[in-house]
Amino acid sequence: MGPIRVAVVGMGKIACDQHLPAIAGNAAFRLTAVVSPGAPGIEGVACCESLEALFRDGPAVDAVVICTPPQVRYELAREALVQGVHVFLEKPPGATLAEVAALEEQASANGLTLFAGWHSRYAAGVEPARAWLADRRIDNVSISWRENVRVWHPGQAWIWEPGGLGVFDPGINALSIVTRILPRAFFLRSAVLSTPVNRAAPIAAKMRFNDTAGVEISMDLDWRQTGPQSWDIVVETDAGRLKLTKGGAVLELPSSIEHGEDGEYPGLYARFATLIHSGCSDVDTTPLRLVADAFLRGHRETVEAFDD
Repeated sequence: MGPIRVAVVGMGKIACDQHLPAIAGNAAFRLTAVVSPGAPGIEGVACCESLEALFRDGPAVDAVVICTPPQVRYELAREALVQGVHVFLEKPPGATLAEVAALEEQASANGLTLFAGWHSRYAAGVEPARAWLADRRIDNVSISWRENVRVWHPGQAWIWEPGGLGVFDPGINALSIVTRILPRAFFLRSAVLSTPVNRAAPIAAKMRFNDTAGVEISMDLDWRQTGPQSWDIVVETDAGRLKLTKGGAVLELPSSIEHGEDGEYPGLYARFATLIHSGCSDVDTTPLRLVADAFLRGHRETVEAFDD
């Protein structure tokens, strides 16, 4: 079997910075096409204005990777599945839970792979943290995900629109880690969403969860952070404190500190290849469900206008 011929749909920052290098570094894949209006050409790779144009006139592909804003992912993924092509969805996998469920059903009916790629779960410290916590008593969990939106998401108007998630676009990365490392499910108790008067999506959020044993989990998200940025998860246990920093790349345990190499997107593509070859899908919507619950149950407060 030859390499999996893959097309990347949506040539924004995440595609260029992460997906293209990961594809180039994995012999299981061959970048065959990119799909994006006005995208710069890549030598030896077809460039198409739309997914329709790719399927009509472009080279044959086995899989597509959808890196567009979430509001338009459903239509693109559905079109690919109809064409008999495997689909990798960047996070979040869609703008709604129902559309992701519909895609999962269609992929299953067509015998195709659908992969919801939570890249932060592939950070170096995540699996060791999960293993360490498996047999510990957990007393408390706190999450602090604070960054400067002007640095990380400059000029991205879609992120402030309904379905763009606002501060939950990075915050869902934290939820993808915590839902992976904690041994029990947890659910929302309360949330306060701070939304600029001129935007539709929040710029900050404070949330409280409980797990099924009553353990409290707090979460602080803010896009107004200046100076040092923080992507930290702290878990207090009967054996001491576990801390994940730098988005999961660094794991601090009571007796050690482990610094891992960046393996998020290479890990995603290794997983995608395995799923395709085994005829399976991986569509965990738990992080998106928790965000949806925040919009469903959270208290809204209006804060000062925000402009890039």
